[in-house]
Amino acid sequence: MTSPADAAPPASDAIVGLDGLARPLWASVDPMLRNYYDTEWGMPVRDEHALFERISLEAFQSGLSWAIILRKRPGFRAAFADFDPDRIAGFDENDVARLLQDEKIVRNRLKIRATITNAQATIALRQQGGLVDFVWAFQPAETPQPRMQAEVPTRSDASVALSKALKKVGFVFVGPTTMFALMEAIGMIDTHLLGSHRRGSSGVWR
Repeated sequence: MTSPADAAPPASDAIVGLDGLARPLWASVDPMLRNYYDTEWGMPVRDEHALFERISLEAFQSGLSWAIILRKRPGFRAAFADFDPDRIAGFDENDVARLLQDEKIVRNRLKIRATITNAQATIALRQQGGLVDFVWAFQPAETPQPRMQAEVPTRSDASVALSKALKKVGFVFVGPTTMFALMEAIGMIDTHLLGSHRRGSSGVWR
């Protein structure tokens, strides 16, 4: 009888690149996405400015591919004052009109207004300890351990709770699926495939 120690490891659909490193399919073809995966995605973000940017970009990504958002990221930063909440909070209708004419970003009126609203909510949260502590308070006790991309969830109890809490303090475009994507991107959970060379790279999860 074959012992557990002799059994073949569970299958993984991670792709081994020419560099010998294993990544999920979404990060295996496009050099831009591969670099983002290797250097940024899943790494802890504990700075208000950077976290506000991630929340804003995740909102703009809703209904679109992340590749579109990532390619337009320099344009977003230029259009939205480098995602400085204090500056964006003061945007008015003239700024909204300007942004709707800017081809370097996603020109969606509701998402543009949401970014302004969320900047104002971020400033207000400073009275309660700040955006970073507020968001990270919803870090779950366990993280997924997917071997296959199909095993990666798209929402969780923690993302539902975070979504509800953010909406309660004035944020918009922060649904449970969007917040799960945020939690993945900022290292609150680790959804790197177990076979990926990036698994555990955040230092938050082992």
